[in-house]
Amino acid sequence: MSAPRVPETDGEGPTAELLRARRGGQLSALDRLLLHSPPVAEGWNALLGALRGGTTLAADLRELVVLRVAVLNDAAFEWAAHEPIARRAGLAGPQLQALRRPDAGREPVWTPVQAAVLAYTDASTRAVTVPEEVFAGVRAHLDDRQVVELTALVGGYAMVSRFLVALQVPPPPGEVAG
Repeated sequence: MSAPRVPETDGEGPTAELLRARRGGQLSALDRLLLHSPPVAEGWNALLGALRGGTTLAADLRELVVLRVAVLNDAAFEWAAHEPIARRAGLAGPQLQALRRPDAGREPVWTPVQAAVLAYTDASTRAVTVPEEVFAGVRAHLDDRQVVELTALVGGYAMVSRFLVALQVPPPPGEVAG
């Protein structure tokens, strides 16, 4: 396994303890890199904590977004860290396989709300602009709060994936807490 472009920190200090608290006691390689900048690590921790545990989006939708962004941005770490979580959230093998295909939204494995969220994730990640018909598809299933949460989730995990890919963080050997 290769090493990231920036060495990991020792994972000590008050900011590291904040990250450990959110993650159940363990730091990931991502956390150890973020700790080079405690203010960034603290903000990241607060944002990702809110996205992972403070939204009203169903867990399957949240993990659908995370994994699709991982595929679109070629973030192997993100996929490896979230695939087990996605399975526990109810995404099945055929859905996980479909997420890896360019035309994932056309697969007959999605509920209507999952298909709408997938189309929104693809549009926002690939082109940033979300066409009106894609937005309308999400609005048919989600309220105002959930649309805001979905949009922040897509953008938040785009940030995560870009960080991981730019610093060439290798996939973890096991599951990483969200």
